[in-house]
Amino acid sequence: MQRFRQDRTLATPSSGEIFIGKVFSQQMVTDQNAPSLRVNSLTFEEGARNRWHRHSTEQVLIIMEGRGIVENESETFQVAAGDIVLIPAGERHWHGAEENASMTHLSILIPGELTIDDEG
Repeated sequence: MQRFRQDRTLATPSSGEIFIGKVFSQQMVTDQNAPSLRVNSLTFEEGARNRWHRHSTEQVLIIMEGRGIVENESETFQVAAGDIVLIPAGERHWHGAEENASMTHLSILIPGELTIDDEG
């Protein structure tokens, strides 16, 4: 058994091509801990988000603090601490902070492919 703690001071800047704006991440459960599971804490500063993308596996977002948006091609959810969003495998979506707020969520998924699909 292992215990992990979300700690913003341990987060590092994320500058991958999927991100727009200031985003910080903390890898919590990695392939070193659990080969079949990933848990990351992501903090999106005001207005920061990721690009339209798809995962080859389901993704669960647990909103820990702040306010944000999770959007697919037909729905937009305004989310806040305590909300949980399930994104089906292959669904085109994006998520991030509202313009005047930051947002931290846990991202939980099994290893798979990520495809950035930023058209539209």
